[in-house]
Amino acid sequence: MRLAFWNSDLNRAGPGLLLRDLLQGTSADLAGAVATIDALRADVLVLSGVDYDAGGMALDALNAALQQPYPHRAALRPNTGLPSGFDLDGNGRTEEARDAIGFGRYPGEGGMAILSRLPLDAAQSTDHSLFLWHDLPGADLPPLPAGAADVLRLSTTGHHDTALVLPDGRRLHLLTWHATPPAFEGPERRNTRRNHDETAFWLHLLNSPQAPQPPFVLLGQANADPDKGAGNPAAIRALLADPRLQDVLPGDTVDYGGTLGRLRVSYILPSAGITVLGAGVAPAPAGARHHPIWVEIAP
Repeated sequence: MRLAFWNSDLNRAGPGLLLRDLLQGTSADLAGAVATIDALRADVLVLSGVDYDAGGMALDALNAALQQPYPHRAALRPNTGLPSGFDLDGNGRTEEARDAIGFGRYPGEGGMAILSRLPLDAAQSTDHSLFLWHDLPGADLPPLPAGAADVLRLSTTGHHDTALVLPDGRRLHLLTWHATPPAFEGPERRNTRRNHDETAFWLHLLNSPQAPQPPFVLLGQANADPDKGAGNPAAIRALLADPRLQDVLPGDTVDYGGTLGRLRVSYILPSAGITVLGAGVAPAPAGARHHPIWVEIAP
Protein backbone atom coordinates (compact mmCIF):
# COMPACT_ATOMS: atom_id res chain seq x y z
CA MET A 1 0.00 0.00 0.00
CA ARG A 2 1.40 3.39 -1.00
CA LEU A 3 0.84 6.33 1.35
CA ALA A 4 1.73 9.83 0.18
CA PHE A 5 1.77 13.38 1.51
CA TRP A 6 1.98 16.60 -0.44
CA ASN A 7 1.77 20.24 0.56
CA SER A 8 0.12 21.34 -2.67
CA ASP A 9 -0.06 25.12 -1.97
CA LEU A 10 -3.35 25.28 -3.92
CA ASN A 11 -4.99 27.77 -1.56
CA ARG A 12 -6.58 30.86 -3.08
CA ALA A 13 -7.00 34.48 -1.99
CA GLY A 14 -10.70 34.13 -1.12
CA PRO A 15 -13.39 31.56 -0.30
CA GLY A 16 -14.81 29.63 -3.24
CA LEU A 17 -12.03 30.61 -5.65
CA LEU A 18 -10.38 27.18 -5.61
CA LEU A 19 -13.69 25.55 -6.55
CA ARG A 20 -14.22 28.14 -9.27
CA ASP A 21 -10.78 27.50 -10.76
CA LEU A 22 -11.22 23.74 -10.62
CA LEU A 23 -14.55 23.96 -12.44
CA GLN A 24 -13.16 26.31 -15.08
CA GLY A 25 -10.15 24.04 -15.65
CA THR A 26 -7.88 26.82 -16.91
CA SER A 27 -5.34 27.23 -14.06
CA ALA A 28 -1.85 25.94 -14.78
CA ASP A 29 -1.09 25.13 -11.14
CA LEU A 30 -4.21 22.98 -10.89
CA ALA A 31 -3.38 21.12 -14.09
CA GLY A 32 0.08 20.45 -12.71
CA ALA A 33 -1.36 19.31 -9.40
CA VAL A 34 -3.72 16.85 -11.08
CA ALA A 35 -0.89 15.40 -13.16
CA THR A 36 1.30 15.10 -10.06
CA ILE A 37 -1.40 13.30 -8.08
CA ASP A 38 -2.03 10.93 -10.98
CA ALA A 39 1.67 10.13 -11.25
CA LEU A 40 1.97 9.40 -7.51
CA ARG A 41 -0.31 6.33 -7.80
CA ALA A 42 -0.98 6.54 -4.08
CA ASP A 43 -3.54 4.32 -2.40
CA VAL A 44 -3.93 7.01 0.25
CA LEU A 45 -2.94 10.65 -0.29
CA VAL A 46 -2.93 13.36 2.37
CA LEU A 47 -2.99 16.86 0.90
CA SER A 48 -2.39 20.17 2.60
CA GLY A 49 -2.80 23.62 1.15
CA VAL A 50 -6.31 22.78 -0.10
CA ASP A 51 -9.04 25.27 0.79
CA TYR A 52 -11.83 23.79 2.90
CA ASP A 53 -15.55 24.20 2.27
CA ALA A 54 -18.24 22.59 4.37
CA GLY A 55 -19.68 20.58 1.49
CA GLY A 56 -16.29 19.28 0.34
CA MET A 57 -17.06 20.65 -3.12
CA ALA A 58 -13.52 21.77 -3.93
CA LEU A 59 -12.12 18.38 -2.93
CA ASP A 60 -14.80 16.61 -4.98
CA ALA A 61 -13.93 18.73 -8.02
CA LEU A 62 -10.23 17.99 -7.63
CA ASN A 63 -10.95 14.29 -7.25
CA ALA A 64 -13.20 14.27 -10.33
CA ALA A 65 -10.34 15.69 -12.43
CA LEU A 66 -8.08 12.69 -11.70
CA GLN A 67 -7.61 9.80 -14.10
CA GLN A 68 -8.70 7.39 -11.37
CA PRO A 69 -10.83 9.27 -8.83
CA TYR A 70 -10.70 8.08 -5.23
CA PRO A 71 -13.84 6.41 -3.85
CA HIS A 72 -13.26 7.73 -0.32
CA ARG A 73 -12.27 11.23 0.73
CA ALA A 74 -12.40 13.56 3.69
CA ALA A 75 -12.03 17.33 3.83
CA LEU A 76 -10.58 18.04 7.28
CA ARG A 77 -11.94 21.26 8.75
CA PRO A 78 -9.02 23.55 9.70
CA ASN A 79 -8.55 26.24 12.32
CA THR A 80 -7.23 28.63 9.68
CA GLY A 81 -9.08 31.93 9.39
CA LEU A 82 -11.39 31.33 12.36
CA PRO A 83 -11.73 34.61 14.29
CA SER A 84 -10.18 34.56 17.76
CA GLY A 85 -11.75 37.83 18.86
CA PHE A 86 -8.35 39.04 20.11
CA ASP A 87 -5.60 41.28 18.79
CA LEU A 88 -3.02 38.51 18.76
CA ASP A 89 -0.34 40.42 16.87
CA GLY A 90 -0.72 43.60 18.94
CA ASN A 91 -1.32 46.04 16.09
CA GLY A 92 -4.59 47.40 17.47
CA ARG A 93 -6.92 45.39 15.20
CA THR A 94 -8.67 42.07 15.88
CA GLU A 95 -9.98 40.82 12.56
CA GLU A 96 -6.86 40.29 10.46
CA ALA A 97 -5.34 37.03 9.24
CA ARG A 98 -2.74 37.06 12.03
CA ASP A 99 -5.46 37.38 14.66
CA ALA A 100 -7.24 34.19 13.61
CA ILE A 101 -7.00 30.93 15.56
CA GLY A 102 -4.71 29.78 12.75
CA PHE A 103 -3.34 32.23 10.19
CA GLY A 104 -5.85 32.66 7.38
CA ARG A 105 -7.52 35.39 5.36
CA TYR A 106 -10.84 33.54 5.60
CA PRO A 107 -12.15 30.43 7.39
CA GLY A 108 -10.87 27.27 5.71
CA GLU A 109 -7.91 28.70 3.82
CA GLY A 110 -5.20 26.11 3.21
CA GLY A 111 -6.83 23.13 4.87
CA MET A 112 -6.01 19.41 4.70
CA ALA A 113 -7.76 16.55 2.93
CA ILE A 114 -7.51 12.80 2.47
CA LEU A 115 -8.06 10.86 -0.76
CA SER A 116 -8.25 7.12 -0.18
CA ARG A 117 -8.92 3.84 -1.97
CA LEU A 118 -9.62 2.33 1.46
CA PRO A 119 -12.76 3.12 3.48
CA LEU A 120 -12.52 5.64 6.31
CA ASP A 121 -13.90 4.77 9.75
CA ALA A 122 -15.33 7.96 11.21
CA ALA A 123 -16.31 6.24 14.46
CA GLN A 124 -12.68 5.42 15.24
CA SER A 125 -11.29 8.75 14.04
CA THR A 126 -10.52 11.68 16.34
CA ASP A 127 -10.15 15.40 15.66
CA HIS A 128 -7.65 16.92 18.09
CA SER A 129 -7.84 20.37 16.52
CA LEU A 130 -9.83 21.85 19.42
CA PHE A 131 -6.98 21.11 21.85
CA LEU A 132 -5.96 24.35 23.58
CA TRP A 133 -2.34 25.39 23.37
CA HIS A 134 -2.03 26.01 27.11
CA ASP A 135 -3.15 22.43 27.81
CA LEU A 136 0.02 20.98 26.27
CA PRO A 137 2.42 20.00 29.06
CA GLY A 138 5.39 22.36 28.92
CA ALA A 139 3.64 24.64 26.42
CA ASP A 140 5.89 27.48 25.26
CA LEU A 141 3.21 30.16 25.09
CA PRO A 142 4.14 33.66 23.95
CA PRO A 143 2.74 36.78 25.65
CA LEU A 144 -0.98 36.94 24.83
CA PRO A 145 -3.84 39.37 25.49
CA ALA A 146 -5.77 38.65 28.67
CA GLY A 147 -8.20 35.79 28.08
CA ALA A 148 -6.73 34.73 24.73
CA ALA A 149 -5.13 31.56 26.10
CA ASP A 150 -8.60 30.28 26.96
CA VAL A 151 -9.59 30.19 23.27
CA LEU A 152 -6.31 29.81 21.39
CA ARG A 153 -6.04 26.30 19.99
CA LEU A 154 -2.66 24.67 19.46
CA SER A 155 -3.33 23.58 15.88
CA THR A 156 -2.71 26.19 13.21
CA THR A 157 -4.41 23.95 10.65
CA GLY A 158 -5.32 20.77 12.48
CA HIS A 159 -4.23 17.61 14.27
CA HIS A 160 -6.29 14.66 13.05
CA ASP A 161 -6.35 10.92 13.73
CA THR A 162 -8.16 9.32 10.78
CA ALA A 163 -8.78 5.57 10.80
CA LEU A 164 -8.51 3.60 7.55
CA VAL A 165 -10.17 0.19 7.22
CA LEU A 166 -7.57 -2.31 6.00
CA PRO A 167 -8.61 -5.26 3.82
CA ASP A 168 -8.24 -7.64 6.78
CA GLY A 169 -10.55 -5.49 8.93
CA ARG A 170 -7.88 -3.86 11.07
CA ARG A 171 -7.56 -0.07 11.33
CA LEU A 172 -4.55 1.95 10.23
CA HIS A 173 -4.50 5.36 11.91
CA LEU A 174 -3.24 8.38 9.98
CA LEU A 175 -1.96 11.13 12.28
CA THR A 176 -1.87 14.30 10.19
CA TRP A 177 -0.92 17.93 10.77
CA HIS A 178 0.35 21.08 9.08
CA ALA A 179 2.25 23.34 11.49
CA THR A 180 2.84 27.05 11.17
CA PRO A 181 6.26 27.99 9.78
CA PRO A 182 8.74 29.36 12.36
CA ALA A 183 8.85 32.72 10.57
CA PHE A 184 6.79 35.86 9.87
CA GLU A 185 6.84 36.90 13.53
CA GLY A 186 7.94 39.58 15.95
CA PRO A 187 10.33 39.43 18.91
CA GLU A 188 7.81 37.35 20.89
CA ARG A 189 8.56 34.47 18.45
CA ARG A 190 4.95 33.30 18.50
CA ASN A 191 5.25 31.18 15.33
CA THR A 192 8.53 29.58 16.38
CA ARG A 193 7.04 28.58 19.73
CA ARG A 194 3.85 27.29 18.15
CA ASN A 195 5.68 25.39 15.41
CA HIS A 196 7.65 23.49 18.04
CA ASP A 197 4.62 22.73 20.17
CA GLU A 198 2.50 21.55 17.22
CA THR A 199 5.02 18.76 16.65
CA ALA A 200 5.47 18.17 20.39
CA PHE A 201 1.72 17.44 20.54
CA TRP A 202 2.32 14.03 18.91
CA LEU A 203 4.78 13.05 21.64
CA HIS A 204 2.19 14.12 24.21
CA LEU A 205 -0.52 12.08 22.47
CA LEU A 206 1.62 8.95 22.10
CA ASN A 207 2.36 9.07 25.83
CA SER A 208 -1.29 9.54 26.79
CA PRO A 209 -4.21 7.13 27.31
CA GLN A 210 -5.69 8.50 24.04
CA ALA A 211 -2.78 7.21 21.96
CA PRO A 212 -3.92 5.24 18.90
CA GLN A 213 -3.11 1.56 18.84
CA PRO A 214 -0.58 0.47 16.19
CA PRO A 215 -0.40 0.38 13.29
CA PHE A 216 -0.32 4.14 12.72
CA VAL A 217 1.54 6.58 10.51
CA LEU A 218 2.43 10.22 11.22
CA LEU A 219 2.41 12.28 8.05
CA GLY A 220 2.26 15.96 7.35
CA GLN A 221 4.01 19.29 7.24
CA ALA A 222 6.10 19.90 10.36
CA ASN A 223 7.70 22.99 8.80
CA ALA A 224 10.78 22.08 10.80
CA ASP A 225 14.13 20.65 9.67
CA PRO A 226 16.07 18.75 12.35
CA ASP A 227 19.40 20.18 11.22
CA LYS A 228 18.91 23.33 9.15
CA GLY A 229 16.82 26.47 8.90
CA ALA A 230 15.04 28.55 11.50
CA GLY A 231 12.98 27.48 14.46
CA ASN A 232 13.43 25.21 17.44
CA PRO A 233 14.25 21.66 16.21
CA ALA A 234 13.93 19.95 19.61
CA ALA A 235 10.45 18.48 19.01
CA ILE A 236 11.10 17.17 15.50
CA ARG A 237 14.41 15.66 16.64
CA ALA A 238 12.62 13.93 19.51
CA LEU A 239 9.94 12.63 17.17
CA LEU A 240 12.50 11.26 14.70
CA ALA A 241 14.39 9.55 17.53
CA ASP A 242 11.29 7.99 19.11
CA PRO A 243 11.58 4.16 18.97
CA ARG A 244 7.84 3.87 18.32
CA LEU A 245 8.39 5.45 14.89
CA GLN A 246 10.47 4.73 11.80
CA ASP A 247 12.32 7.48 9.97
CA VAL A 248 12.52 5.86 6.54
CA LEU A 249 12.74 8.90 4.28
CA PRO A 250 15.44 11.38 5.36
CA GLY A 251 16.28 14.14 2.92
CA ASP A 252 15.08 17.52 1.71
CA THR A 253 11.48 17.99 0.59
CA VAL A 254 11.40 21.67 -0.43
CA ASP A 255 13.62 24.26 -2.07
CA TYR A 256 12.78 27.78 -0.92
CA GLY A 257 15.74 29.27 -2.74
CA GLY A 258 17.66 32.24 -1.38
CA THR A 259 19.19 31.94 2.07
CA LEU A 260 16.77 29.20 3.21
CA GLY A 261 17.50 26.87 0.32
CA ARG A 262 16.66 23.18 0.59
CA LEU A 263 15.03 21.88 3.77
CA ARG A 264 13.27 18.83 5.12
CA VAL A 265 9.81 19.97 6.23
CA SER A 266 7.43 17.14 5.16
CA TYR A 267 7.38 13.77 6.91
CA ILE A 268 5.95 10.26 6.77
CA LEU A 269 6.80 8.25 9.90
CA PRO A 270 5.31 4.73 10.12
CA SER A 271 4.94 3.08 13.51
CA ALA A 272 7.62 0.59 14.49
CA GLY A 273 5.76 -2.62 13.61
CA ILE A 274 5.00 -1.67 10.01
CA THR A 275 7.03 -3.30 7.23
CA VAL A 276 8.35 -0.60 4.91
CA LEU A 277 8.85 -1.78 1.32
CA GLY A 278 10.02 1.47 -0.24
CA ALA A 279 10.01 5.25 0.06
CA GLY A 280 10.78 8.23 -2.11
CA VAL A 281 10.47 11.90 -2.99
CA ALA A 282 8.43 12.58 -6.14
CA PRO A 283 9.00 15.44 -8.58
CA ALA A 284 7.14 18.67 -7.89
CA PRO A 285 5.13 20.21 -10.71
CA ALA A 286 6.47 23.32 -12.44
CA GLY A 287 6.28 26.35 -10.18
CA ALA A 288 5.66 24.34 -6.98
CA ARG A 289 8.07 24.46 -4.07
CA HIS A 290 7.12 21.33 -2.13
CA HIS A 291 7.77 17.78 -3.31
CA PRO A 292 5.29 14.98 -2.67
CA ILE A 293 6.72 12.17 -0.56
CA TRP A 294 5.59 8.55 -0.44
CA VAL A 295 6.11 5.32 1.49
CA GLU A 296 5.05 1.80 0.53
CA ILE A 297 4.13 -0.36 3.48
CA ALA A 298 2.74 -3.75 4.41
CA PRO A 299 0.91 -2.87 7.63
